[in-house]
Amino acid sequence: MKIANCAIGLNSPPFIIAEMSGNHNQSLDRALAIVEAAAEAGAHAIKLQTYTADTMTLDIKEGEFFISDEQSLWNGSSLYDLYTLASTPWEWHEPIMRRAEDLGLICFSTPFDETAVDFLEGLHVPAYKIASFENVHLPLIRKVAATGKPLIMSTGMASLAELDDAVRTAREAGCRDLVLLKCTSTYPATPDNSNVLTIPHMRTLFGCEVGLSDHTMGIGASVAAVAHGATVIEKHFTLRRADGGVDSAFSLEPNELHMLVVETERAWQSLGGVVYGPGEDEQRSLVFRRSLYISENLKAGDVLTPKNLRCVRPGLGLPPKYYEAFLGKRVNRDMKKGTPVCWEMVG
Repeated sequence: MKIANCAIGLNSPPFIIAEMSGNHNQSLDRALAIVEAAAEAGAHAIKLQTYTADTMTLDIKEGEFFISDEQSLWNGSSLYDLYTLASTPWEWHEPIMRRAEDLGLICFSTPFDETAVDFLEGLHVPAYKIASFENVHLPLIRKVAATGKPLIMSTGMASLAELDDAVRTAREAGCRDLVLLKCTSTYPATPDNSNVLTIPHMRTLFGCEVGLSDHTMGIGASVAAVAHGATVIEKHFTLRRADGGVDSAFSLEPNELHMLVVETERAWQSLGGVVYGPGEDEQRSLVFRRSLYISENLKAGDVLTPKNLRCVRPGLGLPPKYYEAFLGKRVNRDMKKGTPVCWEMVG
């Protein structure tokens, strides 16, 4: 499959998505700088989120609408205030997308309700993302899938039955190009709860491209995911974690994003196929194996012993497995020290 002109699949390098989320910290200049940094780091795409606080929740600052969880990055905020802070103003989308296009970067977004899909269609986005928290929102999935554009969907928290519902809904509504991203919806996630072995299982079950939406610190989980067949990697991205922001604590900085691009491509390149024996590039190294050599000057009729027959480098003599077969044999000619052993020199 392709998004814009970028191929996604097992025969292509991993497709790397830099997720801006709310890391613009309500500055358009910073948002544009994030786009530029993502392009310079080698990412293939930059992703936005399209919503308003009013389309996400109710303006209530108590009860279940208030985050009281000491383990949460957002403890002490109301949902409404958090989404107000994290949202990307809709009027910013066009200049951000223009800057991305100028830099050869694919730009698309995650809509969180149907009005956001209508808005993004007006901007001619090349693809859509469904967030983990929305993968049970079947009306939204149906509307996105009906656009006919590639759909990337995070699977965080979804049971197998819920995921089957989401995939069936997308396909029945017209989605032909689908990517499912294994995702652990904790912020940050830890490597031990990433379960990247789900990726090949998911590919087999649903017959689509698979990847990882990675909320861990660092790039190890993403590299492991590629080794298990991930073709898309999504990571939150910021200019500097020290600048703060709603998602900064689990976001990559530019040098780390560049490392992600490089190391996931190396992981992909290393997969190859099932191969035994020396490869083409290893042929020159065969000479550095051990083999049997005469280690003292000999006269015809001398007996081969551990003193005058040795297993040494280079590898131009017979293999070491024949060492015992030659011990006690008499040589049939004079030989200099350093002669590689062959069958014709005995008997």
